[in-house]
Amino acid sequence: MRRNIRSIIQLSTIALLAITLSGCSYNKFTTQEEAIKAAWAEVQNQLQRRNDLIPNLVETVKGYAQHEESVFKEIADARSKLLAAKSPEETIQAANQQTSALGRLLAVVENYPNLKANEQFNRLMDELSGTENRLSTARMRYNERLQDYNTSRRKFPGNVTAKMFGFKEYPYFEAPPSAQTAPKVDFKK
Repeated sequence: MRRNIRSIIQLSTIALLAITLSGCSYNKFTTQEEAIKAAWAEVQNQLQRRNDLIPNLVETVKGYAQHEESVFKEIADARSKLLAAKSPEETIQAANQQTSALGRLLAVVENYPNLKANEQFNRLMDELSGTENRLSTARMRYNERLQDYNTSRRKFPGNVTAKMFGFKEYPYFEAPPSAQTAPKVDFKK
């Protein structure tokens, strides 16, 4: 009889300890998830800022480089995909496509020295450069929040809580493979 009571007390203590630990982990995950969502919102804010600048930049460059239609089409397509993205994964993919297209646009700009002297173009490029810096910072902060969350999700006892309450894994915002190579500038045209 004493063994049964002792076993019940031990099991109750373990259960109470597990519930207490999972409650702490649950609150931590909830806080971290909200931080991820806030960081993601800032990434989306900067992507929208970039999207708002692009049409003006493209129109300015079009005036000088009318025959570079394929680059403008790629930028417009990437912009449309970004605006239509419904999930973080789709947004990341569209943003990476847009980054690649902007790289090609900047390579086109190198072929038109008069364009670089245009005041409107310079203002837009400064705005775009500032936006790209803000976007880079927002991506970094998002990935930092994500790293903290995913680390907590994988550690004990957090992994038990995460599984019990369905805390999912979020995707990192990684640079596209095309970012590994610089855009090619060709002055022979």
